[in-house]
Amino acid sequence: MFKAKSKIALVSTTLIALMVLVGCGQTAAPTTPTPTPSAAATIDKKTISTAGSTALQPLVKLAADDFMAKNAGVQVNLSGGGSMTGLNNVASGSIDIGNSDVVAPDSMTGLVDHQVCVAPFILITNKDVTVDNLTKAQASDIFTGKITNWKDVGGKDEKISIIGRAASSGTRLNVEKIVMDGQKMSDAAAAQDSTGNLLTGVGQTPGAIGYIDAAYLKDTVQALKFNGVAYSADAVTSGQYPIYCYEHMYTKGEATGTVKAFLDYLMSPEFQDVNVVKAGFIAIDKMKK
Repeated sequence: MFKAKSKIALVSTTLIALMVLVGCGQTAAPTTPTPTPSAAATIDKKTISTAGSTALQPLVKLAADDFMAKNAGVQVNLSGGGSMTGLNNVASGSIDIGNSDVVAPDSMTGLVDHQVCVAPFILITNKDVTVDNLTKAQASDIFTGKITNWKDVGGKDEKISIIGRAASSGTRLNVEKIVMDGQKMSDAAAAQDSTGNLLTGVGQTPGAIGYIDAAYLKDTVQALKFNGVAYSADAVTSGQYPIYCYEHMYTKGEATGTVKAFLDYLMSPEFQDVNVVKAGFIAIDKMKK
């Protein structure tokens, strides 16, 4: 994909263990890596590209803006498209980093996983919906299309409109896995191409329900409790709130040069200690082991 000027030392075995212990929802947290002192990564090219998960975009954008400010002349190009788009593009070599809410499939060989944070997801509705809590069974029946009216879950007599994401979305895959036990989203669900568009759609459609990562929540919609538990960072880290995943930034082979320098900055205490929370995510080291 690109040629580096110098060979960079491998990261610590602890970080490798972190990459292997991948999970979503109720999966145990990976071991927190201890940074290994090494020479600074070489800035070997002026432009790098990253794409994929729109859920992870707020954090990656913060890192990109900081990194470009600290490295004059370097450009970090960032786009969305969904997790599978990011994975397919990094596997093909058309981008440098693929951002994903899900683990890369085994068929994508040669990819190296860099876990960067934990992303919590929330179920949201239009503000006209009177229901404020769904059980796992109720949410699953709504998203599969078995329940189509809010009166069947304690609300008023109103049609339920599902506004979701395209099949390439990691957020959708996580909701299907964690909330729906692997069942597929109803064909009646409207598919939006980004989390932002989904948020807008739910906010403007009476009776609508959807799902977003917590970083995108606005007062134009209402967040639902899940099994009686409201989302909070503490609820996630204590194991009470299960809708979350580990966020991944994949490279094709070991990261080197400017790509490694960017990932090193994103994972540095300088960036993580402030910006992970600022962007609405949870640091991996806060999760229960």
